Amino acid sequence: MGNRYYTGPVTDHFDGKQFYHAGLPSTDKSLLELLRWKVFSKPARWPEAIAAQSDLKPDAHVEGLRIIAIGHSSLLIQAAGLNILVDPVWSDRTSPFTWAGPIRHNPPAVSLADLPPIHAVLVTHNHYDHMDTTTIAALWRVHKPMVISPLGNDTVICKDAPDVEVQTGDWWQTFNLSDHVRATIVPAYHWSARNLGDRRFALWGGFILETPDGVIYCAGDTGYQDGRIFPEIRKRCGDPLVAILPIGAYEPRWFMKSQHTDPAQAIQIAIDCGAQHLLGVHWATFQLTDEPWEEPAQLLESAMRDQKTIDLTAQALRPGDIWEP
Repeated sequence: MGNRYYTGPVTDHFDGKQFYHAGLPSTDKSLLELLRWKVFSKPARWPEAIAAQSDLKPDAHVEGLRIIAIGHSSLLIQAAGLNILVDPVWSDRTSPFTWAGPIRHNPPAVSLADLPPIHAVLVTHNHYDHMDTTTIAALWRVHKPMVISPLGNDTVICKDAPDVEVQTGDWWQTFNLSDHVRATIVPAYHWSARNLGDRRFALWGGFILETPDGVIYCAGDTGYQDGRIFPEIRKRCGDPLVAILPIGAYEPRWFMKSQHTDPAQAIQIAIDCGAQHLLGVHWATFQLTDEPWEEPAQLLESAMRDQKTIDLTAQALRPGDIWEP
């Protein structure tokens, strides 16, 4: 069976059917490896509710730069008058089912009804904790934003939300969001799938946002692997003012290390790409892996104490946290 999401020429990361990382260990896991994790792991017990801010009502227009953590990896980035959502997930579960799968431990910091006018939606990849087609459809009905995602994800989104207009691109492709803000899709060490039969049929990535107040790097999901892509992002796109990086969903390491960074690796990515500030996301909302909910923030703080010579600040964002330069 061919790729039902994307048809295009063979490249250094697409073999005509699946996307891949040339020369690196595969992120694919076998059924036996998955069973080994699930049978022998001892996941930490999360509290039913994890305290976080909610009911925020953001300004409709921000001339400078403001980043609001919605929860997990969902962000509202307000830059130069634009309102941009990254990986918006407002559903209660990150799952193909409404009755099973990881459930929210805190509500979105901003309700859908209280969002400002949304001009652009950036979707890094098609895993359910990053691509929520129910949310995307709801945003489209009200705001009609530009929707941008890596190759093949238009098919995935439009299967569930056929009215949504999606622009897709390859790594390093740039989109003008306005006269003053540009978004570029950049590589990430990860993978994609919505079900058992479509692994790596759609491309995954992160985004670089060029704004008048500085460069923002949103990595999406990524492992560290050989680290080669992060200096390349710096070389091509400039030193980020802020790098928004995943710090959770890393245990057990033998299973997750090829696809998810731990907090110490997130710091290394920020150093590699030349960022001034690190904002940690992808933690404390959905329990996807085995670590305790509070551990990513603790390990980030501990790892930063070990970095005595770098000019970098780091903060683990909880829902409702607001960052401004």
